[in-house]
Amino acid sequence: MNTPTTLLPPGYRADSFGRLVPEDGIKKIDLLRDDTVKTIVKGGLLLQEQMRTWKHQVLADIAAFCELSAEQYGVKWGGKKGNLSLVSYDGKYKVLLAVSDALAFDERLQVAKTLIDECIHEWTANSNTEIKVLVEHAFQADRQGKINTGRIFGLMRVKIEHPKWKEAMDALKDSIQVTSTSEYLRMYERIGDTNQYRQITMDIAGL
Repeated sequence: MNTPTTLLPPGYRADSFGRLVPEDGIKKIDLLRDDTVKTIVKGGLLLQEQMRTWKHQVLADIAAFCELSAEQYGVKWGGKKGNLSLVSYDGKYKVLLAVSDALAFDERLQVAKTLIDECIHEWTANSNTEIKVLVEHAFQADRQGKINTGRIFGLMRVKIEHPKWKEAMDALKDSIQVTSTSEYLRMYERIGDTNQYRQITMDIAGL
């Protein structure tokens, strides 16, 4: 168990196993490395908290503006929102608020898979090979055991009038569950006098 930094006695540092080591027994380069890493991380954590506070304030400002704008038409702004784009008066800047739902599938996904398998089995063995491949690809899970929602939606777009296939598609639709909703804030700046915009990078790797 690691020893909290705030509880370390003067002149000691904790190693990776939580053991107290006197500083005079640690190489100077190791002490310097420790100081460098902790200074960088401390600054990064402070910046992270500032960005979190800034994001919450921006979202509140956008909501307040939308409420004010809706009042101009006697409408109350509320409920779940979709994507929203705000552009400055001179057209130089654009703020995009994107709302994304995280989807998951309940037990009815396997019910749908069983129905689809039965449906394919009823067809002749030498036909609908493409559908068989599409189905197996759609239901293939990744290393974390998650199903790709895009593949499932692709399967649902296949037009087949077989009654059991339709029943399977209904089971697929019913199996979709929204587990969480995330809001993504992006800012853009117009490129010169063109109609093109470039995103204002907030990711450290892109600066």
